Amino acid sequence: MTAVLFDLDGTLVDSEPNYYEAGRRVLAAHGVTAFSWERHTDFIGIGTLETLRALKAEHGIDAPLEDLLAGKNRHYLELASAGTEVFPEMRLLVERLHADGVPMAVASGSSRAAIETVLAGAGLSGRFGALVSAEEVPHGKPAPDVFLEAARRLGADPSACVVVEDAPPGAEAAHAAGMRCVAVPYVPSTARAPAFLEAGLLFPGGQGAFRAAEAYDFIRGREGAWDAG
Repeated sequence: MTAVLFDLDGTLVDSEPNYYEAGRRVLAAHGVTAFSWERHTDFIGIGTLETLRALKAEHGIDAPLEDLLAGKNRHYLELASAGTEVFPEMRLLVERLHADGVPMAVASGSSRAAIETVLAGAGLSGRFGALVSAEEVPHGKPAPDVFLEAARRLGADPSACVVVEDAPPGAEAAHAAGMRCVAVPYVPSTARAPAFLEAGLLFPGGQGAFRAAEAYDFIRGREGAWDAG
């Protein structure tokens, strides 16, 4: 049976504003006051650790990487606990797949604590058979590690998995894992990125164009089809 692996941030939930604010606070505490939303979008789809490593080098920050990571996670959890919007069509897709008994996992560049906090706040905690953070594997996206580990925990063959992603590094990781991909670009200008153009199903208009029924039919293939019931 097909298994479905969801990215979290920007795919299931609109958490990027919270991640931007958490990053802005951490950088400001170390004297970096010109961190823009546009610069933040350059790191969408890349794990928190890799993002902070790049920004630490870019701005010559002396603080240990572990301190920056702890600070960003602390700020993010504070923001996330106040609420994170779930994309309505994504919730619909998750609920339908769950009702069908389709194995699902979340495979994310976020920390384990962040994944659990967001899913609990969204009322989705019981829907996934596995949660995998980039902290739990050797390499974050665009390496395939998180997706391969999620498939392993679900007991699914990678070739039977479908990844749902919003960022090119995630789509690239899905391809590297030998998995099909449903691409829903969070940043519209990335819709023609090579990794997205290789996706089995692409919604160039992002979340505004995403339809659960179309994604469901692609995922289920001959096993089933969306219906009003």
